[in-house]
Amino acid sequence: MKKIPSFTIDHIHLLRGIYVSRQDQVGTETVTTFDIRMKEPNREPALSPSAIHTMEHLAATFLRNHPVWADKIIYWGPMGCLTGNYLVVKGDLTSRDILPLMKETFSFIAGYEGEVPGATPRDCGNYLLMNLPMARWEAAKYLHEVLEQASEENLTYPAAEA
Repeated sequence: MKKIPSFTIDHIHLLRGIYVSRQDQVGTETVTTFDIRMKEPNREPALSPSAIHTMEHLAATFLRNHPVWADKIIYWGPMGCLTGNYLVVKGDLTSRDILPLMKETFSFIAGYEGEVPGATPRDCGNYLLMNLPMARWEAAKYLHEVLEQASEENLTYPAAEA
């Protein structure tokens, strides 16, 4: 059985950051999938389901309405391990290319007040699984500790050990 590329990343040494998870050709277009890693895997507690669900609603709304990036955004959603999110974008892009966009996104989440978009029984399959205060806290932590200080080690996957 073929190994899934994301399962070959060295999660033991993976830091919080933004990483190019994969790039695919869809017709004539390159599509880039980013690993928006908010927690160090297996070394710190994962995001709570209610916080990451809230961040999903806020980030997806922000990104799909962004004046520059909206037409390039394909998908934003949480990882099953709850240590981050995946962002799928049209274009042959690098982590550095989207760093300013991620700063904007997490600043938006950290400062968001009001009703969470799409958090109604009509619009969401689990609308009660929301925690805006925790989503704001986690977004601010990631913004200040990682995105505003990002270095190469936060933007390039760690090399696999032999």
